[in-house]
Amino acid sequence: MKNFPRLLAATAVAFLGTASVYVGTASASKPNPNNGLTTARPDSGAPNSGVVTDASGQIIKYGSSSISYQTPAQMLGVSQSQLEHLGKALYMQNCSSCHGEAANGVPYAGTPGAYPNLVGLGPAVVDFWIESGRMPAANPTTVQAVRAKSVISHADALAIAAWVNSLQAGYPLVPQVNLSNASISNGAALFALNCAACHTITGGGDALANGTYAPSLHKIPKNQVVEAIRTGPGNMPMFTGNLSDAQVRDIVAYVTGPISHPQNDGGLGLGGLGPVAEGFIGLAIGVGVLALLGFWVGERNNG
Repeated sequence: MKNFPRLLAATAVAFLGTASVYVGTASASKPNPNNGLTTARPDSGAPNSGVVTDASGQIIKYGSSSISYQTPAQMLGVSQSQLEHLGKALYMQNCSSCHGEAANGVPYAGTPGAYPNLVGLGPAVVDFWIESGRMPAANPTTVQAVRAKSVISHADALAIAAWVNSLQAGYPLVPQVNLSNASISNGAALFALNCAACHTITGGGDALANGTYAPSLHKIPKNQVVEAIRTGPGNMPMFTGNLSDAQVRDIVAYVTGPISHPQNDGGLGLGGLGPVAEGFIGLAIGVGVLALLGFWVGERNNG
């Protein structure tokens, strides 16, 4: 019985530790999707640096010298009302059959939650999905939308994004990246740390789980790379708040430079698949050459 107090204390500690893990896991299972957009860190994708407003006090531009985030109307140099009017017509024609007339993910006489709710997502999200050709979806039932040539023009995509954002203002705005002072070496290091685990070190993409995959990053327009990093499409995490604009700019420079246009100093690139492809080719050619050489030597000896 002398050890009873010690046993009781150990049991209490174990119970409290288990409870804390459970509570932490439960709270982490439902992350707040707006956490990254409300960060206090300046120059990291949130509207807290270089903010420019219009006469009514609405934010029309923010960011830094590395990345400027602008409303669609600001980018196109047209009036907000004019763009929203066009955007609504384009949305009804191309998007409402799935996302609903109110962009809330409820199609006419449909099931709530059957399709994503677009309200409050921010113009960069809408612009990314349209300009990457993933939306409008050719087959809405697929597990993951495939990148394709967009059937909607750049200006029309921005118009749709402007109208959706008029329903409830969201962020980030549409980015414009400036690569003039980018560091490719720093971008390579950041890419290896934050992106290569899914997209592979060569940016060729790789399979994930349940039929999903990390897409190839080869020849992706620079502003779409920023949009993907800042908004986190699909299974990708959102890097708003934890990467500065300068860091994102450097990653974009690396993705649109060496990743998209590799210099194979060692010779044939073999698709950038790494040692597996190189070993297979080496084995096939090496064994083949040795087999032919052995056959030739054997034929000479028989003669």
